[in-house]
Amino acid sequence: MRTWYTNLDVLSIIFWCLLVIFGLAAIYSTTHGPASEFLLETVRDNYNRQLLWFAICSIGLIIALLLPVRFYQHAAFPVYFLTIVLLVSALMFGREINGARSWIQLGSLQLQVSELAKVGTVLGVAKLVSLRRPKTMDLKFALMVVGMILLPAALIILQNDMGTALVFLGLIPIALFWSGLKLDLLIILIGPVIAGYLAIVYEPAAWVFAVGLTLFMYFRTRDPKFTFATGLFSIGSVLVASVALTQLLQPHQVARILSFTDPGAEQFRLNEGFQQVQSMAAIGSGGWAGKGFMQGTQTQGVFVSEQSTDFVFSVIGEEFGFLGSLFVLILFLSLLLRLVQLGSRIKHPFGLMMAAGTVGIYLIHIFINIGMATAILPVIGIPLPFLSYGGSALLANTALLAIVVSLYMRRDDFSIYGY
Repeated sequence: MRTWYTNLDVLSIIFWCLLVIFGLAAIYSTTHGPASEFLLETVRDNYNRQLLWFAICSIGLIIALLLPVRFYQHAAFPVYFLTIVLLVSALMFGREINGARSWIQLGSLQLQVSELAKVGTVLGVAKLVSLRRPKTMDLKFALMVVGMILLPAALIILQNDMGTALVFLGLIPIALFWSGLKLDLLIILIGPVIAGYLAIVYEPAAWVFAVGLTLFMYFRTRDPKFTFATGLFSIGSVLVASVALTQLLQPHQVARILSFTDPGAEQFRLNEGFQQVQSMAAIGSGGWAGKGFMQGTQTQGVFVSEQSTDFVFSVIGEEFGFLGSLFVLILFLSLLLRLVQLGSRIKHPFGLMMAAGTVGIYLIHIFINIGMATAILPVIGIPLPFLSYGGSALLANTALLAIVVSLYMRRDDFSIYGY
């Protein structure tokens, strides 16, 4: 048996470092470029704060790598309940920023507890799954998993942070799948989400998808119950989306949702679609190799709002071009695949779920954030992991990575019985 520290996965650490460095470069460009004199002092200081958080996260990563497996297993439920307490505290006494009451002030330090809750939730779900004996995935257990995720999601919705709450909701099918949920049930859960999205983009396609998925489930299972459930949820999702867009939502809410389908349209381009129009212009103007570091006309002209946070990918696309954007995407893909590989090698439900939950959270963030920047999805307000400015997000994402790498290093310390 090799000494535990010889199992350190250096590749994951390298991918993490490269992504953070890319993010620091983009943040520096947006805060110290030609247009920096027109920015507020607090915005110009974003780079220095992010650099400080990088140092803090580096120290935290080292500490996390030194902690034993049993620490994470024993601390999982207490950390989960602590995050619930923090979410309630933020809701009652927290500071409101950008319309969301998700922040707790600790002296000069501001923490976005909804970001930290991701770590506690993944730990809690991983611990719950590790207590389950093999092949006992039933409705009761599935509801326990869903409830453990829905509780923080509901509190975050009450904080008026729907974007972060969507990450938790997206974690539900991932957790259920890796807990042993049957594929047919997973299709029933995911189908309505896809149908609802298509109903916003192009309603006829949504109807074709919903009916086609129902027929697919019938020929796959020949089970009337599964077929009925698939049709009920998928077709119901299309109906709900259609009624909401035409009857329930206010005009400005409908415009916000529909603007991503054609942000350059006359009714959107100066209002709801403005951010995405400018973002796509920035990415498109980068060409193959980009305009050069701190040379982007769209980003340096501050035409793209929130460009060090939600739209940081626009900076990368304009200044580093298609090749730079592709390199970032390859880094993300490499990190995700590596974490999946580490989780599969741990061969313990706690470690496997930690890896699956971490990959799931990263993947949801990447998909939604880049989808916003390229007008595939509406503007929701979700940062790009490791690249966007935000100390709490960087701390939470680094903690998830560090825990998976630490569990992988000490995978021989798990019980041989797997529980």
